[in-house]
Amino acid sequence: MSWMIYGATGYTGVLIAEEAVKRGLRPLLAGRDSAKLDALAQRLGLEYRTVSLDGDLEAALADQTLVLHCAGPFSATAEPMLQACLASGTHYLDITGEIAVFERAAQLDKTAREAGVALIPGVGFDVIPTDCLAARLKAAMPDAVTLALGFDSRSGFSPGTAKTSVEALPQGGMVRRQGQLQPVPLAYQQESIDFGGGRKHAVTIPWGDVATAWHSTGIPDIEVYLPMSPRKAKQLKRLNAVRAILGWGWVQRYLKGRIEQQVTGPSPEERADSPTWVWGRVRNAAGAQLVGRVQVANGYELTVTGALAMVERVLEENPSGFLTPSSLAGWQLVEQLPGSTAITLTED
Repeated sequence: MSWMIYGATGYTGVLIAEEAVKRGLRPLLAGRDSAKLDALAQRLGLEYRTVSLDGDLEAALADQTLVLHCAGPFSATAEPMLQACLASGTHYLDITGEIAVFERAAQLDKTAREAGVALIPGVGFDVIPTDCLAARLKAAMPDAVTLALGFDSRSGFSPGTAKTSVEALPQGGMVRRQGQLQPVPLAYQQESIDFGGGRKHAVTIPWGDVATAWHSTGIPDIEVYLPMSPRKAKQLKRLNAVRAILGWGWVQRYLKGRIEQQVTGPSPEERADSPTWVWGRVRNAAGAQLVGRVQVANGYELTVTGALAMVERVLEENPSGFLTPSSLAGWQLVEQLPGSTAITLTED
């Protein structure tokens, strides 16, 4: 079975392609830049195909069983790839963490089932470890009504991740209440949380699990937290007053231009030296609480191994419809990835 990495010349796409070759896999490299694709294909001994997202994607995917979509920001790139996959009968996986993309894929569930196509966004650090932890906590407390998730990572951003974060600023935060997505201000909630390495001040962020954890667990109230100093949290809250300006086209272009000039993504040494703590907490209506923690590899390393694990799973099982990582592979998936510990459960 032939499968494709689209966006293969980006920071994460290159990492995935390199690891795939180490494992003896032969993905087809694809993207819009022929020169970069040719150089990468020659280095890795792989074939490539040049196609843009506004080109004939359906034809480019016609002979492919699966595409692993790595070209963000996915707010702009997911829809054309989703539609091309449905038309060509190609399984769709991506490494997004964008709430809107998860919700769009969920809307296409019936269409995907009819087409025999799996739609599985978020098969990287966004959202494998948090999604698996959410599923583990739900299994341990089936009557949970609230879920909080979070992670403590010291890794730097890739250019794509940084641009996605800039795009998200004007939209503010997002939580789930009574099963419905609810827009909220930036830094809406603040807590002191022990993610695994000691207590830290943390704020809510619009992470993908606000979408996926509901589909995986059915828990109606969901928040996601990230460590942030009180000083930076105050600065983030101040941005609520100018969020509309942050969405102006020239402001977005300026900020993304700065990213292109200054952000390169963490080095191999930085990735190796920065594992990540993932934390979760469920509570039921009676007030009982359960906390879960798991330490995983650096987010980009986990994206590589997690995405390839999901590729192999989909090629083997040939599922269909919208799925989250844990709904296909089970919560045990995170424990099986290199660099991961076992999930621990406590009451605090």
